[in-house]
Order: sequence, then structure tokens, then C-alpha cells
Amino acid sequence: MAAPKEKSQVITAFVMDFETGGLDCKKCAATQISVHAIRLDNFEVMGTFTKYIYPYQSKPDIGKPKRKVLRNKYEEEEEQPTLEYGKVALEYSAITMDMLYDKGEELEAVCNDLIDFFKQYTLTTSRKLKPIFVGQNILFDLGFLQQIMTYCGLWKEVAKIFRGSEDFFGNFQPYYVDTIIFAQLAFCHRDNVTSWSLSNLCELLGIELDDAHDADADVTATKEVLRLLTVRSRNEEVDDADGSTVVTKKEKTREHFKI
Repeated sequence: MAAPKEKSQVITAFVMDFETGGLDCKKCAATQISVHAIRLDNFEVMGTFTKYIYPYQSKPDIGKPKRKVLRNKYEEEEEQPTLEYGKVALEYSAITMDMLYDKGEELEAVCNDLIDFFKQYTLTTSRKLKPIFVGQNILFDLGFLQQIMTYCGLWKEVAKIFRGSEDFFGNFQPYYVDTIIFAQLAFCHRDNVTSWSLSNLCELLGIELDDAHDADADVTATKEVLRLLTVRSRNEEVDDADGSTVVTKKEKTREHFKI
């Protein structure tokens, strides 16, 4: 009889970034998504996922009770309201509507492929070791992920794959690491650090950021921010110019501790 396979203890993090048509996930569309699957033990990038999203419409009735609307044969079906593709937001990301019509893929196909990507690089299904999300200001990106997955009826699939819990209203909330908060833990003692933008963190940590505001470039930079901050936290002694983050191993004063 073959020996049973050992369960993997490696945790996967999915580093994610969206480009969008605006700031409000209830009113604006997602235009581009990039996700990198990384191992949290050694920060190896196992796979990448980057797609432009073909323009799509709002689905305002999601989550509301269905009502039967009687129409006569001469009455035209009411068009769904269109999501916003703001000029300022598109210029910010250097994405045009022509690019979305030319390179974009249908929303349902993008979401199904993304679910397959999540499953492919989930190395353990143990409840306490399920994957987590990572991002710079990640709540923004999670709002758009919830939007597109809900539109395609796949949010429950996300809940099955990722670590998280239900909130007071019964909605699944995935666990995540926000690199802004992580960076603040590491650098908020420095008076000269006044901005927590991705570009500023990259400058602070010596990371090269190419093509800022392209989703894939931002994910690559965010992954490096996470890696370098984690390396700092894993070291017993950190070589810091200020000397204020140096941690030295203290000798134990007691052999046993009651917990």
C-alpha cells in the first residue's frame, strides 16, 4: 500500500490589483485585473493572471427580491444602466475604451478563468491554511472582485477557496494583508515618511516600479513590498540606519510559562 501523501503546509497568497473606471465599485466598472499567486514561505511566483475586461453593464437587482413585471408585447425591455468608465480614471490607468473593446474578454469568461487560477495555485485546503489576499489598499480591490464575481454568480466559489468568515449580515469576508498597514507597522516611527502610496513605498525600499498604474506592474511592486517587509520581520537582527528597529534576542528569565 502506498504511503499517504503529506498535506502541504505552504500558504498561498494572491496579490491582486484592479484598474477601474472609477472609485466606487457600486457604480463603476473594472477594466483590468492582475493577480500573482505566491508562496508565503519563499515568495516564489507560481503563476500570474492578467486580463482586460470587455465593457459590461450593471446588475442592480442582485441581492434584491425578484419581482414579476407584467409587460405587453409592445413594450420594450428596459435597458440595464451602464456602469461608469470615467475619463479621469481611464487616463490615470492609460486604458482606453478602444483597448477594452479590442483586448477585453467577456466578464463571465474572466471570472471563471480566475476561479480556475485560484484553485490551481491553492496548495492546501486546510481550513487554517487556506489562501489569503494581499494588496496595496486591498479593500478597494476586494470591492471590485466582489462586484464581478457576484455579477457572475461566483462569489460563493471564492468563499469556498479562501480563508475568511461571515460578517454580522451573513456575507463572506476574506482575510487579507494590506501592504499599507504592514508598511506603517515598519516605518511609522520615521518622521520623514509622510506618504504610504505604492510609489513612495517602492522608493523607500529600493524597488523599481515600472509603468505605474498598470495592474500587472502594480502587483509586481506590491509583491516586492510584501517580501521585503516580511524579510525585515523574520530577521532577529535588522540592519536599520536609524537603529530603532534593531531586535536582539533576549535571554529567557524563566524556563516555564503558564498560559
